Amino acid sequence: MSGTLYLIPVPLGPGQAAETLHPDVLATLRPLTHFVVEQAKSARAFLKAAGTDHPLQELRLEELNEHTRSGDIERLLAPLRAGHDVGLLSEAGCPAVADPGADLVALAQRENIRVAPLVGPSSLLLALMASGLNGQRFAFHGYLPAKEAERHKALGELESESRRRQQTQLFIETPYRNQALFAAILRACRPDTRLCVATDLTLPGESVRTRRIGEWMKEAPPDLERRPTVFLLLA
Repeated sequence: MSGTLYLIPVPLGPGQAAETLHPDVLATLRPLTHFVVEQAKSARAFLKAAGTDHPLQELRLEELNEHTRSGDIERLLAPLRAGHDVGLLSEAGCPAVADPGADLVALAQRENIRVAPLVGPSSLLLALMASGLNGQRFAFHGYLPAKEAERHKALGELESESRRRQQTQLFIETPYRNQALFAAILRACRPDTRLCVATDLTLPGESVRTRRIGEWMKEAPPDLERRPTVFLLLA
């Protein structure tokens, strides 16, 4: 019989394993010896904080990230096929959501390998919960284009779709480009459109603020520099 692929959530900030992960998640994680991770160095730091039943040097960590060739992903299923349980870790939050681990989950599903998602923090749902925007109809769009003209067009399309469907639009950016994205939203969207900026969720500096674009334009811009942030729009 094949093993189980456990989708193990990771805290949204360092040193939070005990505070943000359920004891059952930690109990499932600790006996595992095989992991697929986004970055081995940060994964080891998380596993050390979470605690394992084995010395760190005995754990087998395979990387799956944006540099992994599509043809190399299938070999990551080998421990599962051999009957070992495997833990899939993202850099933060829930694996396979805006995360390259989704490709491994797709292969596991294709081979009828059991996939078990574990409970943990999701910045997207936490932001939606606290935004005051429409939680009945929403869509996540990942990263918007980095080039200014393409980004401006994408924001206009998201705003139009939000107005037509009364749908909350969620998207993210690489933290060092957050300030540029915030400024682009103010330029692209109408004054009455609502924008929520959710930053450092579950961390000491957590901030979730929803304002209309016209109101944001009258305030000093929030400090988003290198701080994980989710943006939410509702026209």
